[in-house]
Amino acid sequence: MTTPTHPATHHTPQILVVDDEPKTLQSLTEGMREEAWSVASAADGDEAVSLIDRLPFDLVVLDWTLPGRDGFSVLRHLRERGAQVPVLMLTGRSGLDDRVSGLEGGADDYVAKPFAFAEVMARCRALLRRTALSTGHILAYADLRLDSRARVAFRGGTEIPLTPREVDVLEYLLRYQGQVVTREMLERDVWRQLHRFSSLDNVIDVQMMRLRRKVDREGDEKFIHTLRGLGYRLGGEVS
Repeated sequence: MTTPTHPATHHTPQILVVDDEPKTLQSLTEGMREEAWSVASAADGDEAVSLIDRLPFDLVVLDWTLPGRDGFSVLRHLRERGAQVPVLMLTGRSGLDDRVSGLEGGADDYVAKPFAFAEVMARCRALLRRTALSTGHILAYADLRLDSRARVAFRGGTEIPLTPREVDVLEYLLRYQGQVVTREMLERDVWRQLHRFSSLDNVIDVQMMRLRRKVDREGDEKFIHTLRGLGYRLGGEVS
């Protein structure tokens, strides 16, 4: 299993590639790293789910046929958690019914094997561009809404009084909704602390507690979850 690295100066696309064919997995992983993308890889469905549950991704390239849990099961798990990350399916099944099943199951695009590497890369770039364009200044989850330009948030039509830092944290959680956000990610991307001279864990925990009290008012459905030993997640079911 490989895990992605996170450059500090700008956001590098975080990609998960899942394929049980070693040559295909190696080719895709190496090619994507040449694009300066950060890549995690998995050779089976269970390993893929483990990574999905622990790390946020901007794109998942997912083989349909995998040992153990197949690609369709991994895709269903991803969507059931509320993650909106785009998924490119790879499969040797060329039938129209199979393609329709994959797309209706939550895949964003589909490439049949054998494929040209250049085509897969072009489709990956297109999905990443589409995500960047659709990630505008209005972010929402259920009845929670944040205007990142005006820096104002609402839940159920009622404005939530947030500090500037709370706006930053909420925006980050919304952009990675359904996925795990670790304390290290918050330190790097929100607090902009590039070197851990001292831990910000206590500061982050207090900040998250205050944000949760404002977003998840008494009687409301709870949106912000603490995942012990992992971090936080906005949306999705609590395991």
